[in-house]
Amino acid sequence: MRPRSPRPIVVDTLIACAMTAVAVLLGRESRSQGWPEPDARAYALVALAHLPVALRGRRPVAVFAAVEAAAAVYVTLGYWPVVCTFGSMLALYTVASVRPVRTALVCAACMSALWVYAGVVSHSPSMASVLGQALLYCSVLVWFGHLARRSAELTRRLREEQAERARRAVAEERGRIARELHDVVAHHMSVISVQAGLARFVFDSDPAKARGALGTIGDTSGEALEELRRMLQVLREEDPEAPRRAPMPTLARLGELLGRVRAGGLPVDLAVEGAERPLPPGVELCAYRVVQEALTNVLKHAGPARARVELRYGAHELTVRVTDDGEGVPPAAVPRGGGHGLIGMRERARLYGGTIAVGPRPGRGYEVRLTLPTSAAERGRRSTPEAER
Repeated sequence: MRPRSPRPIVVDTLIACAMTAVAVLLGRESRSQGWPEPDARAYALVALAHLPVALRGRRPVAVFAAVEAAAAVYVTLGYWPVVCTFGSMLALYTVASVRPVRTALVCAACMSALWVYAGVVSHSPSMASVLGQALLYCSVLVWFGHLARRSAELTRRLREEQAERARRAVAEERGRIARELHDVVAHHMSVISVQAGLARFVFDSDPAKARGALGTIGDTSGEALEELRRMLQVLREEDPEAPRRAPMPTLARLGELLGRVRAGGLPVDLAVEGAERPLPPGVELCAYRVVQEALTNVLKHAGPARARVELRYGAHELTVRVTDDGEGVPPAAVPRGGGHGLIGMRERARLYGGTIAVGPRPGRGYEVRLTLPTSAAERGRRSTPEAER
């Protein structure tokens, strides 16, 4: 827990000087109120009863004790008690605002006792009035000081909760970035692996094809490095004035993705049904990444196969279907829990209120079907559990 920052000493010094000046001016009215006129000793005590308030933010209890002692001497010498009340009142409020209630009540009792003592010394004709004023003023000061203390504590807790939420948001963002890195690297490395195998196989028999495969490896590795560089920039980025990072991929770049997959040796077709329209960026990113992960899995596990990507734009939802006619994934090759790729697809679908179904097709091949609501209202009405196979 961070300590409460001390009150600026300059402000408290100005307050102490102002109160001292007011007390001196009030002391000049002592004779008109039937009290002895203050002399040099009295003004020295007035200063001692007010100037220590400048240190109230650092030593509140000690300051209260000092001003109360000076005020008690002032009253004992027979001067007008009202002149030395300002410093002790502010000191009592400060104690109540920064110390436990028990300490504030002890200080309030001391101040009340001084007021009663002043009434006794001055032979006040109405001690009941003096006692009532002492209890009223002390109670109000302690109460307002307690409210200020609670307000400061609530403010501190709110800041701590905000900081904790910010830390959680950073952790969630880092998790999202990790999933992005997995999607990007897995896809590009799969393409590079396939092309490297092809180049090695035809290196002697078909040099032109080998050079084409090496060119694809170079382009794909360059794109992978650029994606990694962009992600690392996100992790390092602290300056809000820093250059903005490149936009996340959308369905408009799906053709580039399919081109890389075809270059990797997997024939893939694209079919679009319904009127194409811009969708929320998060929805488009989710659909793009699911297609990327599904095609990466086909490249890695399906063997000789042909894939097909279907996009269906509905009135309130987008349906993405990726199928292949390959051998599929042997059950023993699937990691427990579905692997990071499948987990990532499911998390993305859940995040945007969609559903995803992953499983073998009847006869041969595999199918991934993603359905995403395209409006915030629709996402709020739909349930989030996935349909998994």
